[in-house]
Amino acid sequence: MKTATKISVWFLAATFTILFAISCSSNKNDDENGSDVSSSSTDGAQAPVSSSVSTSSSSSSSHYDSSEQSSSSSEVGSSSGIAMSSSDIAISSSSIVISSSSIAISSSSIAISSSSMADSPAPVFRDVTVHDPSIFRVNDNSSTDKYRIIGSFLGSAKTGDLINWTLEQSGGTATNLKYYPKDNPNASIQKVADQRAYVINRMKTASVPNPGFEFFASDIHRMPNGKFYHYYSMTSEWMGSIGVAIADAADGNYITQGLFVHHGGTISSGIPPNCIDPQAFFDKTGQNFYMVYGSWSGGIFIYEIDTETGLPKTGSAMNDEFSGYGRKILHSNHFHIEAPYIIYSPDSDYYYLFVSYGGLAANDGYNIRIFRSSNPYGPYEDARPTAALNLTSGNYQTSGVKIVGGYQFAQVTGENALANRIGRNGFLSPGHNSAYYDSATRKYFLIHHTRFVGEGEGHAVRVREMFVNEDGWLVAAPFRYDAGTIRKFNTKQLAGSWKILSHEQDINTTVHTSSLYTFNENGSITGTASGTWTLGADGKTAHITLSGKLYKGVFLRSYDEYHSVWVYAFTALSSDGFALWGATPGVATDMNVSRETLLRQKIVAGLL
Repeated sequence: MKTATKISVWFLAATFTILFAISCSSNKNDDENGSDVSSSSTDGAQAPVSSSVSTSSSSSSSHYDSSEQSSSSSEVGSSSGIAMSSSDIAISSSSIVISSSSIAISSSSIAISSSSMADSPAPVFRDVTVHDPSIFRVNDNSSTDKYRIIGSFLGSAKTGDLINWTLEQSGGTATNLKYYPKDNPNASIQKVADQRAYVINRMKTASVPNPGFEFFASDIHRMPNGKFYHYYSMTSEWMGSIGVAIADAADGNYITQGLFVHHGGTISSGIPPNCIDPQAFFDKTGQNFYMVYGSWSGGIFIYEIDTETGLPKTGSAMNDEFSGYGRKILHSNHFHIEAPYIIYSPDSDYYYLFVSYGGLAANDGYNIRIFRSSNPYGPYEDARPTAALNLTSGNYQTSGVKIVGGYQFAQVTGENALANRIGRNGFLSPGHNSAYYDSATRKYFLIHHTRFVGEGEGHAVRVREMFVNEDGWLVAAPFRYDAGTIRKFNTKQLAGSWKILSHEQDINTTVHTSSLYTFNENGSITGTASGTWTLGADGKTAHITLSGKLYKGVFLRSYDEYHSVWVYAFTALSSDGFALWGATPGVATDMNVSRETLLRQKIVAGLL
């Protein structure tokens, strides 16, 4: 009996030793091939992964607000959760003695996981309605007010994480709004009320005796000296003027420096431009300051700006071009192109010019496109390449690299989209964006407003992460920014069913929808079309070939808020500028649980 007992105890200790070895081997394999957050099914299909064994969900708290319950952090433990030293198994020539305390292993001591292997908690999204959002940095260390956006009608909102937004003001034309420009004590600078009257009177005619007035899209830039420069657009009907106001703090007061460029009075000629949609930015040296502007008639123009005054530099030859409207960087003879925004990428050494094509209404097909240049003032061109200055009525609709348009990931069998979740039926007219590069995290963000299928003209702000692909083009994430941390994968995780859509190059007034495909572990793609897929050695680079066309981009982990589950996704671009998006179905299954979590569960349950 004594010998049998010793053998049983020895066998139990050996079992745990073997399990520990298996775990170490599994962890090593995961480190080599990317963080392993799911196990593959027997037929090679890969289901999306949840951040916990059970998935919880909640419906929107209001029409444009949504919140999700955070995932439990109990899955995350130390990678050294099973620790067995030589003292734990005391084996001598005379006996094998293992005390009961040496094999007492609690559930917490065998949680084999790490932060790199577990999904982030489900993000809590809070939406705001700001039309034409332009982002600026405010308080670097604030958890609620690190970034702000300002839009048309002086509407504004703030956030600390680009996920949870708080509305500052809805906007309008009231003079007590935070960002409404205030009079300058310098008598030589036109008072704000007179600026407004000037803009309205230029539009007033016998047939239009009472023209409307609005502040169209604004832009605020925090300067190196801590001041904030507010570039505002006063507009009456289609005739606009741009001015600048300066404040010592983000909350103002913003003191006007005057209007400095005005629409010339016609909407059909190549000159002058429509003087709205300003955006200010520094070049890569941080020394030269510019403002880009324009919409529809006349095209997109750029000025050199004096950093001290915030006004166009005097004596600049570039500013004197086109009768003083500055350098033209995109031609538009009343084409549906507006909302210019420029950022520089230190990863590609390109400047990217974002513009919106189409009209802003839900059925007008707003979509976001980019051109790029080695210089802030151009020349800009797209991927084919088509020069932005050579656009004509015959080629403009297929020009530019279209990175976001109206779309929907179609529902597939097994998915159960949450009812009353805005956006579940698709997105329409995403556009008038700003963009931001965070030098600390080296992340790129796209901030835009969008409308939704079945919601009329209601709109809300969306933030997407962007990535620079191998060809030096920015590609946008299919889902909104969620602060997820998993960035590397292995082929077993990615193999399985995928919903894939192309954004095409049209001004689409209805959504482009996804079709169903299968990524097989052998690298082939089957489904609506055939092709191949590969995962780069870095665990994230994506090469996807469909119908003979190669798309380059990245795989990523994204939170599908419509099914309350983490999914795999990709965003990629072809060499001729077609954007391709993909996402795994939003279905939570047992396959969402990692091998380490399953091992822990089985040991605790006494199955091993």
